[in-house]
Amino acid sequence: MKSKVSYTRLMKSEALYGYIFIAPNLILYAIFFIFPALMTFVLSFTSFDLFSPPSFVGTAQYVRLFNDPLFHKALLNTLYFALARTTLTIVIAFWLALLLNRKLFGRALFRTMHFLPYVSLLSAVALVWTWLFATDGLINTVLGKIGIKGPMWLTSKIWAMPAIIVMSTWKDLGYSILIFLAGFQTIPSELYEAAMVDGANWFQRVRNITLPLSTPAIFFAVVTTLIGTLQDFDQFYFMTKGGPAYATTTLSYYIYEVGFKWFKMGYACAASVILFLLVFLFTLIQWYARRRWVFEG
Repeated sequence: MKSKVSYTRLMKSEALYGYIFIAPNLILYAIFFIFPALMTFVLSFTSFDLFSPPSFVGTAQYVRLFNDPLFHKALLNTLYFALARTTLTIVIAFWLALLLNRKLFGRALFRTMHFLPYVSLLSAVALVWTWLFATDGLINTVLGKIGIKGPMWLTSKIWAMPAIIVMSTWKDLGYSILIFLAGFQTIPSELYEAAMVDGANWFQRVRNITLPLSTPAIFFAVVTTLIGTLQDFDQFYFMTKGGPAYATTTLSYYIYEVGFKWFKMGYACAASVILFLLVFLFTLIQWYARRRWVFEG
């Protein structure tokens, strides 16, 4: 009985020390995340411009938001950008990871090269790609050499968003490649050996072994990429400023303009809540849909 009491006290003592060690992190998390998130929700029901005290207006900001054509355009732009970029990133990263998983000369170097853009500063990357997409930039120069007249990428309402999607996909490929390479290492080599004995070629092994057993890694990459993509801001700020004619204005950039250019903070908070709900909805859908296609054996 005495030993049991001592064990209980030891467990309580260890738990206390554990809470002490994580307390600073929890306090900072509450100050810089939980409290601002709660205040955003509260201020979304007010009229607030940073220069006068907030005044309660109920759901007026949300009603106004859903009647705002610019908000509708920003929402559609966000969905277009997020879905296109996530699809391209996952598909290209998966096939590149397959190539980098093979025994190639200089494989470690190629893996490092693919990951470098991901750890590079986004503002610097955006400025480089702005030069590449310039009317007389490298991309149009190369197209001109083969007889194709390149468009005015970042000043065209049609091509501005695809240009940013290409840049963003290139920037984040390294992260998804790393996730897929880690997933490939969990697949037993015996399965490939058995398939080769049965006469399966490389593509058949990928389709029937690698792809199904990589679905947990694919699911993780899709969820994290989509969450980040829905909140992207830097490339739109540095490359197009939301233009031309709001063609690249996403919800994140719309919130920035409403809050910090027009000083309609209550309205910006309402838009932020909608963005949070959008991210939460997409994550929830993917979480429940995973049961249909993610192999968890």
